[in-house]
Amino acid sequence: MTQSDGIIKPKTKRAKRFLESRAPKLSEDGKGAMIMKGGNTSQTVTQALKDIYSLKKPNAVLYKKKNISRPFEDSTSLEFFSKKTDCSLFLFGSHNKKRPNNLIFGRLFDFHVLDMIELGIEKYVSLSEVKNSKCPEGTKPMLVFAGEAFDLDNEHKRLKSLFIDFFRGPTVSAVRLAGLEHILHFTALDGKIFMRSYRCLLKKSGCRTPRIELEEIGPSFDFVMRRTHLASDDLYKLAHKQPKALKPKKKKNISHDAFGTKFGRVHMQKQDLSKLQTRKMKGLRKRKGETVAGGQDLQAPKVTKVDS
Repeated sequence: MTQSDGIIKPKTKRAKRFLESRAPKLSEDGKGAMIMKGGNTSQTVTQALKDIYSLKKPNAVLYKKKNISRPFEDSTSLEFFSKKTDCSLFLFGSHNKKRPNNLIFGRLFDFHVLDMIELGIEKYVSLSEVKNSKCPEGTKPMLVFAGEAFDLDNEHKRLKSLFIDFFRGPTVSAVRLAGLEHILHFTALDGKIFMRSYRCLLKKSGCRTPRIELEEIGPSFDFVMRRTHLASDDLYKLAHKQPKALKPKKKKNISHDAFGTKFGRVHMQKQDLSKLQTRKMKGLRKRKGETVAGGQDLQAPKVTKVDS
């Protein structure tokens, strides 16, 4: 590939296909995640990165070597790896005396850091410590958020949006009932964020709707929020901008209620119900006396003019 005036021109068909796969699209591919560890890590951080990688598979890249980087001071290395792997999400783990067992969740827009939030691990239960059967790899999870902070506090709102981007998986048109078996539950309470992972079991209930039971499968985290780097409102709005081709066209006389039910308004001309053909029954037949009386009632009385 050759570069002139900032434009990369491919020399081979393979390079052309590579550039086409990286070019902007109307419907983007699923978001990938980079999972890496810093220069100093602990056993807890290393195992936590592996467990989150197992939840994110196959849309994730796990770097096993140490990367001496500090995302809050300098994010150039993250942007370089993002261009190399075409990933828009990252998870960085580190450990030091000031901030022990540290995880940084973040995302990028146009290969530049959009926002990142630093979380400290206070309590952790790994996947291997929970002996229950696990969900298959690549299962799309259901995300549940509990706590007023996710709706009121600005930092927790961004954290909720970041978790949805990170764990939601690929976009699908339909999901079968048996595929709804993995649940990720996030709770914000007393300044902490609790993350739990459950497997949804469908039991017999004696009727068509099955009885649901939840079984914890791990991993389990108790987070505390530390440093944050949030994008400005203008940049955040620009990152959410959709192309005009994807925006749904507004249809006239169609509305939806709060539950998503579709209502349509139909405009019709005035109908003459006297000529409406009804079902022929003996009880509905008109008798001769009724027709004569009805005809007399229809005739309007004559008004005579009287000279005074």
